[in-house]
Amino acid sequence: MPVETRSIRDRSAVGRFPSVTLGFGEDTEEEKEEPEPEYNAEKDNACRWWLRKVCPCCCPKSNDDDITDTVVTAIDDLDKGEETNGEKPVTGDGELDGNRHFRELHSHVFAFIFAELLLKVQSIDLMKSKSGQNRTEHHTNLYQSDDFVIRRGQTFQMWITLSRPFNPDTDKLHLELKTGPLPTVAKGTHVIIPLVEDLEDDRWEAAVVKQDDKRIKLSVNSLPTAAIGRYQLIVETNCASGKAVSTHNPANDIYMLFNPWCEDDTVFMDSDDERQEYVLNSVGRIYYGTQNQIGVRTWNYGQFHDGILAACLYVLEKSGTPPSGWGDPVNVVRVISAMINSPDDLGVVEGNWSGDYSLGTSPTFWSGSVEILNEYYKNSGTPVKYGQCWIFAGVVTTVLRCLGIPSRTVTNFSSAHDTDVSLTTDVYLDENLDPIAYLNTDSIWNFHVWNDSWMARPDLPPGNGGWQAVDATPQETSQGTFRCGPASLAAVRNGHVYLKHDSPFVFAEVNSDKIYWQRNVDGTFTQIYSEKKTVGHFISTKAVGSDERNDITHLYKHPEGSEEERIAVETACRYGTKAQTFSSPTAEDVSVEVTMEGEGPKMGGDAELSLILRNSSSEQRKVFLHSQVAVMYYTGVHKATVRKDRTDVDLLPNEGDTLELPYKDYKDQLIDQAALMMTLTGRVKETQQVLATQFSFRLRTPDLILKPIGKPVVGEKMAVEISFTNPLPQVLKAVIFHVEGLGLLTAQKINYGDIGSRATVSLTEHFVPTLPGPRKLLASLDCRQLTQVHGVTNITVEDKSNWSARTDRRGDKKSFYRIPSEPSRREEPSAAEWVQALRG
Repeated sequence: MPVETRSIRDRSAVGRFPSVTLGFGEDTEEEKEEPEPEYNAEKDNACRWWLRKVCPCCCPKSNDDDITDTVVTAIDDLDKGEETNGEKPVTGDGELDGNRHFRELHSHVFAFIFAELLLKVQSIDLMKSKSGQNRTEHHTNLYQSDDFVIRRGQTFQMWITLSRPFNPDTDKLHLELKTGPLPTVAKGTHVIIPLVEDLEDDRWEAAVVKQDDKRIKLSVNSLPTAAIGRYQLIVETNCASGKAVSTHNPANDIYMLFNPWCEDDTVFMDSDDERQEYVLNSVGRIYYGTQNQIGVRTWNYGQFHDGILAACLYVLEKSGTPPSGWGDPVNVVRVISAMINSPDDLGVVEGNWSGDYSLGTSPTFWSGSVEILNEYYKNSGTPVKYGQCWIFAGVVTTVLRCLGIPSRTVTNFSSAHDTDVSLTTDVYLDENLDPIAYLNTDSIWNFHVWNDSWMARPDLPPGNGGWQAVDATPQETSQGTFRCGPASLAAVRNGHVYLKHDSPFVFAEVNSDKIYWQRNVDGTFTQIYSEKKTVGHFISTKAVGSDERNDITHLYKHPEGSEEERIAVETACRYGTKAQTFSSPTAEDVSVEVTMEGEGPKMGGDAELSLILRNSSSEQRKVFLHSQVAVMYYTGVHKATVRKDRTDVDLLPNEGDTLELPYKDYKDQLIDQAALMMTLTGRVKETQQVLATQFSFRLRTPDLILKPIGKPVVGEKMAVEISFTNPLPQVLKAVIFHVEGLGLLTAQKINYGDIGSRATVSLTEHFVPTLPGPRKLLASLDCRQLTQVHGVTNITVEDKSNWSARTDRRGDKKSFYRIPSEPSRREEPSAAEWVQALRG
């Protein structure tokens, strides 16, 4: 028969628990008194009657038609203690063991009381609103996600709602954070945060700063050396009634980042302007070209874009390195340097310098990191095709800024690639002064792009902290892996190449001497010439707070030719494989120089260079001159020779000569950066002086012209007109436009088709801005015949509510958009509203 739910409050005292309410029901004033159960000796024994009187749910009244008695036990575990050989004791003739059921009732009542007294966590509020105190103070409010993102070494606030008011005299509480596959207290990946009265710096602690009935507000402090990453949060409570542990909720995971605002963090940066630029700026400038023709393009780093933080942490996780090492920026930067390229660890970007990009995307087509990182993350770690040095560097900047390490993208013009750790750039010539291709493995790239990251270097002697060079382009291996850095710029500048990591390679990139060797008849080689000022020019990065170019060459090397610079070169070379190789003094009464007027030749036009030979002696000189013009990859790798000349020059004092290169000679060989190189070698007959120099130049490409159309307002449709003129006397085939802008529109590919010779075209792309403030809209063009064509326009987007209020005051609109003081809350309809809706 059904069991009635009854209250035993205000009943007469029975047994040891005279007035306990078990909470099975509440008495009301309308409730009628039911008669007390009467004792029937024929049907009941005394114990059963008493149990039914005190706890009808545990011992309901039996139906006369039932064949056997039914016992309702509140706590199953008590039966186990009475079992014998796996069987429960059996009562004879339906009789119950009174003592046993008294213990059951005793446990039932106390379990209920203890459950009420146990301190349990009901909810956790991390106060993770982007506009809230935590994310604003931690400078993480720009991350476009609802995750709780904070920086280490800084306090954050949180609310905990408990099952009853917290009593600090009798209750205990602590937080636990866990990260990585095997969290360990000793390794800092399992953190136990105790509750204390007053917080102290440089330790994990929490303190109650406010209590509101069952809610307590905690201020939590983290270590400035804590490992970065995603932490799982749980709360454990202890009181006299026992221990309770909250259930892990992924929505309460904590994302911990490096903190350039914290003086105790090794990535601390003192200047607020520099923090704004190197941590918070999501758009940058990347330089390319040659030292005489510096080009620039805008790059969307997008480190705060939704999903990028998760992608960056995925890159760290995929490296397989232990999370216990993720508190050291030196280690993290080294891991990222390896993981952005793909040769040995299936990293983010696959490099390609072949000129054939049919299986992926041309490197010149990318204009930001967001697409690349999202594609890598979405495809579970499949390398993205394709990239070259500026792509690797752009993605590294995104990842490091996202993780909280100040970073910038750096371009070095005339950048050497030393393949044998000689710390010199060697050029081998045969008996006729022609280059020996198979020996010339060293090269000088027209430009090379890498990164600087900012951190202290406690692992190096004092004075070597600050900017560190990091290079993710896979050139040479470091400890068996394609990576480079971090190398201290101070160490590189002074030639201290014995300091880690990879300082010799970086030094050779920016300050190696170029040594020319000639093969002798017996097969040996003799040093015949050296150039001391060929490598490392106009090292460039975006200026702080503006789009201007900032020359930082002085951070990498002393002024060329100075005593300090020569000492640094000699110091470095002592640790190279050709320690005894230094320039031999030679007569220098004849010099050679190559110059170019203005900004240089345009794509589609003839290239005119001026070759100036000067004789500073008082006598006539006869020079045997060899000249060669070749199309080059920007890395300095030879593609094709387009012109060779040999001539004898009778040189009078200060005499010069001019060389012209027609477009038809090079048009079919150009690739990627439209780069060419002139190599000059020669010998003066009278003095046996050797002349040698190389001159790199590129053909300038036109820009895309972007013209915004319409009022830029959040949520309002507008457009951009993109214009382009084909500079070539040939048709551009299968042209693709690429448009994107953070807060304006996601990356779009537009398959335009063919563009005729010298033709001007335009297209319009519509979009709806999503974020207010100053924005940049980027566009690029790509086709087989022409690359490195791009453009940018600045757009200042207004907030819709503010714009609506202004237009209303001007009378341009009839309606006025009300700006709520706080986010509106959708309330449930009342009963009357439901009835009205049903009637309607």
